[in-house]
Amino acid sequence: MRKVFVVVSALSLASFALQFVFAAVGAFTKPAGDGAYALHSLNGMAIIPVLTLLTVLFAVLAKAPGRLVGLAVLPLGLVVVQALLAALANGSTDAAGTSTPFGLTIAGLHAVNGIVAVHVVVNVLRGARQLARPEQAETTPVTVREAEPA
Repeated sequence: MRKVFVVVSALSLASFALQFVFAAVGAFTKPAGDGAYALHSLNGMAIIPVLTLLTVLFAVLAKAPGRLVGLAVLPLGLVVVQALLAALANGSTDAAGTSTPFGLTIAGLHAVNGIVAVHVVVNVLRGARQLARPEQAETTPVTVREAEPA
């Protein structure tokens, strides 16, 4: 289970990294239509939460320390905060539908929260790798047998 914990943690990190790529795709799509952020939304609202839940499940099954299990749960909460920040930023427009300074500030916090989430996932992966590493066997001095007389 420990190796599966490492694999799922690595997949989670890859998904979080791709989230930034998908955000850039949405930001640079011209003309920016409703579907510009489709990959970003799909990954953030479906794939990342599923991988986060699987990471927590395999952390528990791998008998990870409680602190590591808690760290594995944290990205799920950060994803909820992400959704709330995105909704608040999108809803903070003026009567003409133009972004407001408040909405742009919230959008900036959305990006900062994403960076925090990546940092947490990196630490989960680090902890999973450390947990999966076989314990180092103590090296015992090797005795060299003396050559028998001929």
